[in-house]
Amino acid sequence: MPSSLSPTLRVLLYPLILAVGFIAIGIAIAMIMLVLTYPNLPSLEVLTDYRPKIPLRIYTADGYLIGEFGEERRAVVTIREVPDVMKHAILSAEDDRFYQHGGIDYLGVLRAAGSNLLGGGKRQGASTITQQVARNFFLTAEKTYTRKLYEVLLSFKIESNLSKDQIFELYINQIFLGQRAYGFAAAAQIYFGKPLKDISIAEAAMLAGLPKAPSAYNPIVNPKRAKLRQQYVLRRMHELGHITASEHEAALKEPLVVKRELGDYAVHAEFVAEMARQITAERFPEDIYSRGMKVYTTIIKAEQEAAYTSLRKGVMAYDRRHGYRGAESYLDMKDIKSDQDEAIDEALQDIADAGDLFPALVLSADTKQVKVYRKGGEIVTLTGDAIKFAAKMLDDKAPPTKRLKRGAVIRLQKDEKAAWQISQLPEVESAFVAVDPKDGAIRALVGGFDFNRNKFNHVTQAWRQPGSSFKPFIYSASLEKGYNPGSVIADEPIVIPASQTGSQAWEPHNYDGKYEGPMKMRTALAKSKNMVSIRLLQSIGTQYAQDYAGRFGFDPAKHPPYLTMALGAGSVTPWQMVTGYAVFANGGFKVNPYVVREIRDEKNTVLAQSAEIPAGDESIRAIDPRNAFMMDSMLRDVTIYGTAARASATLKRQDLAGKTGTTNEYVDAWFCGYQMTAAGCAWIGFDTPRKLGDKETGGTAALPIWIGYMARALKDVPIQTPQMPEGLASYGEGRNRNYVYSENVGGEHAPGDSDANTPEPKPELDKPPSD
Repeated sequence: MPSSLSPTLRVLLYPLILAVGFIAIGIAIAMIMLVLTYPNLPSLEVLTDYRPKIPLRIYTADGYLIGEFGEERRAVVTIREVPDVMKHAILSAEDDRFYQHGGIDYLGVLRAAGSNLLGGGKRQGASTITQQVARNFFLTAEKTYTRKLYEVLLSFKIESNLSKDQIFELYINQIFLGQRAYGFAAAAQIYFGKPLKDISIAEAAMLAGLPKAPSAYNPIVNPKRAKLRQQYVLRRMHELGHITASEHEAALKEPLVVKRELGDYAVHAEFVAEMARQITAERFPEDIYSRGMKVYTTIIKAEQEAAYTSLRKGVMAYDRRHGYRGAESYLDMKDIKSDQDEAIDEALQDIADAGDLFPALVLSADTKQVKVYRKGGEIVTLTGDAIKFAAKMLDDKAPPTKRLKRGAVIRLQKDEKAAWQISQLPEVESAFVAVDPKDGAIRALVGGFDFNRNKFNHVTQAWRQPGSSFKPFIYSASLEKGYNPGSVIADEPIVIPASQTGSQAWEPHNYDGKYEGPMKMRTALAKSKNMVSIRLLQSIGTQYAQDYAGRFGFDPAKHPPYLTMALGAGSVTPWQMVTGYAVFANGGFKVNPYVVREIRDEKNTVLAQSAEIPAGDESIRAIDPRNAFMMDSMLRDVTIYGTAARASATLKRQDLAGKTGTTNEYVDAWFCGYQMTAAGCAWIGFDTPRKLGDKETGGTAALPIWIGYMARALKDVPIQTPQMPEGLASYGEGRNRNYVYSENVGGEHAPGDSDANTPEPKPELDKPPSD
């Protein structure tokens, strides 16, 4: 250093030289670290060969999603499939200079640093979309200088190997957005129930606000904070010129309808989805929840929805017939400061919806009106017919633990005019299943009233007594023994002495306590006469009938060989019952019901297909075609003149067949029936068996569910009845028409046989008999 420098200049120059030296040393160290570190950065193969965890997805036969299973809910989209409004919202919220910088936004860093210094603390970050991709794929969430260095270096490497659109596409598909949603396509479906291509500006801004803090800005958990974040994103979109002033204003005012239930799919088929999941897991146990497998079931969307709606309608009708039970529970209101207090919404968040039954909190109540708070902030005032159902629980004399008062949690449901009314969660359960008799494909299945409340599948798991709905199988066995629909049997009291029962005397009776003397089998089945069924079973033998039931898919061990079998005292599932009735529907073949048609892998390659044997193959014949034809003839009388006459009257068809069933003390109610193209079975009862109530028969409680489904399943299906097979002879006309085996014509009558002119009691056509 020259000695001629003045002392003042030396004082200024020495620190500058020192600073430059430190900078040079820092740059040298950084270069050394870069040289040593860069080659050791992870390979980008995970990005260039992107294989995200895609859940197992279950579909209807006609392609509608009914369920998905996996830790991550994800729908992968290409950058071309992402609408511009979503791209602009993301860029506005996260990285508006994404397409200008090289991975690190230096202007953003300076802007954030300045804001943090002025704000007196660390308030803003400056992570680019590229940095977030690096972090999400390769790094942990720890906040260290080493991790930050790796993040910066990885960002440079990513930028040098991938295009901007490729990076952006990875970000859009990989980012976590709450509610187990990964990627914006999944989030659009989960939060708003629509595909990404259909979202609005307001919805796009709400979604774009989630990456910063998915839990804090979750519109389901924190709707107010989510709204503030959405407003910020909309403001940035406007400032950056992505939306106009009018679009900005309209988006701010747009009400957002956020889905609150994760299991909300286009089709209500949760029990089917779970069955398909179990079948797939048993067949392919490895990684089925992350490799993107697709399972196509046999159910049809329109028919499944009809079954779901009809079952719920039938259960709710039963429930309303038996009165209102009062408040579901109570919330402590002492800390609630106003009717719009956030604490109310937070408390209601923990109470799940049950389909169209929504929880609400009573704010005030008297005999004239009830004011309630619904989840989301809506306050509803109910009067007149809307509170009539709950009237007895508004009275001062109502039990304190059930009375409707401030703090009571109740259920609301919309009536046919879309007006709110007080309702309640039913205690009773139900099940419905329908099958295609030609091949066994399940067309609709509802295993219970609400899957989220009770996952027990009553179609496959509920062993219940079938009551009179089991009689057709006893009648079919009797036809095998030489009886025919015109055979006359005595409808008279029976007493089985204790010496035969081994315990005490058995004195069965008809449902209505009436006895009509000799009558044809056809009439006895239509009227569900217990005495005739018992006499038939006595005649053919209980052991024979027990073995014969096995032909229809029943477990003989579940039907002990006693005379009570004639009254349906054994144990069955709805799945077994619809299997049995399908035999009558298809002309005598036992098809095996199945619910999964095929399983495909992530490349759409078929891994497995159903291989069921269709009706018509003699290897699966269960009963003689003549037997099936005669049973069909008798079972159609049940729906025209008998205990299920409501079916033909409502659907205005003469090709319906089936049988009602009501067990002892009205514990179970059934209706199982079919048309040649569809067989269905409906059941209703309590999980812990108890009386449904007087007059709650199969025709009252279960038949309407079956009718509701068949109205949709048979829409546009022409009326059709089976052709009489060879080996039968017919005689008589109209309701007196009868069939006998050809070999019996002109020979001896079969047991209890009669000719067409045998007198019998005339049924009351204006009043169908009860079951």
